[in-house]
Amino acid sequence: MKKIFVFLAASAFVASCSKLKDNEFEIAGTIDPSFNGKSVVLEEQGGMMGFVPVDTVKIENGKFLFKGTATDPGIRYLAFEGKPESKVFFILENGEIDIKVDKDTLYKSIQSGTYNNDKLQEYYKTMEVVRKKDAAFRKKNQAAMMQAQQTQDTVTMNKLTKEYKAIGKENEDRSVEFMKKNPKAYINIFIMKQMLQMSEMEKSELKKLFDGLDAEIKKTKDGKELSEAFDKLAEQQKNEANVSVGKVAPNFSAPNPEGKTISLKESLGKVTIIDFWASWCGPCRRENPSVVAMYNELHSKGLNIIGVSLDDNADKWKEAIAADKLTWNHISNLKKWDDPIAKLYGVGSIPATFILDASGKIVAKDLRGAELKAKVMELLAK
Repeated sequence: MKKIFVFLAASAFVASCSKLKDNEFEIAGTIDPSFNGKSVVLEEQGGMMGFVPVDTVKIENGKFLFKGTATDPGIRYLAFEGKPESKVFFILENGEIDIKVDKDTLYKSIQSGTYNNDKLQEYYKTMEVVRKKDAAFRKKNQAAMMQAQQTQDTVTMNKLTKEYKAIGKENEDRSVEFMKKNPKAYINIFIMKQMLQMSEMEKSELKKLFDGLDAEIKKTKDGKELSEAFDKLAEQQKNEANVSVGKVAPNFSAPNPEGKTISLKESLGKVTIIDFWASWCGPCRRENPSVVAMYNELHSKGLNIIGVSLDDNADKWKEAIAADKLTWNHISNLKKWDDPIAKLYGVGSIPATFILDASGKIVAKDLRGAELKAKVMELLAK
């Protein structure tokens, strides 16, 4: 009886020594011993390069260990000395996280030990079939697609694009199914952020999926950011509806480079283009020469342009106007994406253009090059 008691007491002591506090984490990793003496860097997203180092340890006897505290779950990465081309992706959260690193293919590493890392592995396994299809398609058709692009073989390009979109649709369907079955899994936030940026799914359907997630993961920092993104999207869609083709363009005003307030109303011509752009926007700057040529040719016939810049640096804004020879009206609140005019017009990307007739009614949006000029000449001829 005494021996049994001693055994139980010893077991309790070991458990109490290894037990972490509620806000503590421990990342225990294993990797091939050939990495002994090399560094492992724990990273989070941020900074100029996209990743910020948080902690660094050395690999000893094929093992490494990180310890610390965490409040909310969050995406983190492990970068290995000698493997600059990729990182190990995992979810940092309270508890004992185990990571078995695949030295040859880091994305095949296995994360486990906590609920969210177990779910991460489950998601990886769910998506493995699609990943293999994607890799096989790229390997088989990459050369054919490049050849089709060079020869402008639209039949082949359309055929391959359709096939690849089918793989993307399967990827999306499997992701949606996983989210519905696992509403408490933190990885859903990461999946949904990607889908919000890249998916062709209706944003209202994505919002329904988000609403169906567990309240606890929506309370996390990343969950709150995603909620704010949906709120901004709803506001943008509402504003977009107010500036649809056929509606009268809402009036606005802001300072020009000299500090004088200029309004849309006083900038109207027989045809008016509202041009949302910025000095830092490459596609905008590349488009400017053709817009300048059109304006120089047609301004005397009634074409006016008002440029609304999403810059936040007055000097760079003014330099770009001069360098690109943009001689029409320009205004900016110097608030970048927080510009109230951009919000009023539901502008979520630039360049963005609105073409108005003589009455100030929106007759077309986001036309470029020859198509834009043709529309302007059509309106001027009326």
